[in-house]
Amino acid sequence: MIEKTPTPPVCSYEGSNYQQSFWDDGNRDYEDTAEAVALKRLLPSAGNLMLELGAGAGRNTLRYHMYDKVVLLDYSRTQLEQAQQRLGNDPRLIFVAADVYRLPFVDGLFDGATMIRTLHHMAEPQLALKSVRRILAHKALFILEFANKRNLKAILRYLVGKQSWNPFSHEPVEFVELNFDFHPKAIRQWLQEAEFKIEKQLSLSYLRTEFLKKHAPLNVLVKIDSLLQWTGKVAQYSPSIFSRVRMVGYAPEVVAGSFFQCPICGQALPESKQDLLCPTCNHLWPYQEGIYDFRASN
Repeated sequence: MIEKTPTPPVCSYEGSNYQQSFWDDGNRDYEDTAEAVALKRLLPSAGNLMLELGAGAGRNTLRYHMYDKVVLLDYSRTQLEQAQQRLGNDPRLIFVAADVYRLPFVDGLFDGATMIRTLHHMAEPQLALKSVRRILAHKALFILEFANKRNLKAILRYLVGKQSWNPFSHEPVEFVELNFDFHPKAIRQWLQEAEFKIEKQLSLSYLRTEFLKKHAPLNVLVKIDSLLQWTGKVAQYSPSIFSRVRMVGYAPEVVAGSFFQCPICGQALPESKQDLLCPTCNHLWPYQEGIYDFRASN
């Protein structure tokens, strides 16, 4: 569902059973397990506060156990409700419905963040990356996954005339409304402009074909994928690219007691398990059934 907001349009999974239909019943154990291997290689041994952007129903959340607290952020409230059901009543977890383009947190708050299978829904990825950079502390770790337009299948289809768009050109390709593939060099440039430095890249899902997933054992596919992931350091030609990047440049010290920020006026707000009233613009941001709601529609 495409939802219009004061920022660029949002691809909302409100009311969707995406976790069940796409992951649990969609024959994607290979992709999920390969991503678990990649995250294990990229995540730190310990951390304080992490932001999971595009958390959905919490598929990856348990993989961030090394952080003291994890904020699950998604535009869809129903996805966060599914995450609550999946993960239980864990005091380490904070659930926030919000727009990535207007993150409701004070500057420099998080020492870690992930954005997995989310950037490909961004009509303005540069703006999204700059928004993420704002809420990260100095030298914070950011793990970004993006859908790669310069993958081997796309190259072959283009060369034999079965695909009109050029996988080697740097502009994004929108193959379905608000579903984009990006060129690795464009991503690298946007990260640099947003003051991020790439530390490591992994290439995933070379074996993402229905034939192989149907006929080859899962452990064999994952083993081969884990061996091929290192190729991302040299060149990126797989469908999915994972990047570990580091925030560089200035980040302010967080004022004690501040956590949230009003998405409308930027006023700092505390973390409190109740509705939050902005003292500057008087906008009321609801807290209902364990979920903070900072979406622009409210």
